[in-house]
Amino acid sequence: MATGTVRLHRVLRCPPERLYRAFLEAAAMAKWLPPHGFTCHVEQFEPRVGGRFRMAFTNFGTGHRHAFGGEYLELVQDRTIRYVDRFDDPGLPGEIQVTVSLAPVLCGTELQVVQEGIPEAIPVEMCYLGWQESLQQLAQLVEPEIPDA
Repeated sequence: MATGTVRLHRVLRCPPERLYRAFLEAAAMAKWLPPHGFTCHVEQFEPRVGGRFRMAFTNFGTGHRHAFGGEYLELVQDRTIRYVDRFDDPGLPGEIQVTVSLAPVLCGTELQVVQEGIPEAIPVEMCYLGWQESLQQLAQLVEPEIPDA
């Protein structure tokens, strides 16, 4: 049964287009999305409305793998990303809806993430902790201003 919701808010020191790109490039997602102690393998990635994605997180310490996939429902350039996730594990039924909202602010971009429909078997506080770790890694990816030459 899906019961949990997680809401996160951050302000990151980068333009909205850089954050938007970090959510829609497979290599970027594999770098920042898995929480600490996990690796990510992206198996399918079609960042367009109706496009599908599939990836797996692997616990580096135990080797245990959690595969999931989903579909993009809404993409508004540099503003909104909405998608659904479905776990392969039958013990984690249902769909998780994720909405990412981006808004330019004086010092960068305001980021809001809402994850709804978290299966009852997953403690909401663990999702929240995982997202906090992921967003920390996201900031490390998108905030640096590194010149090419």
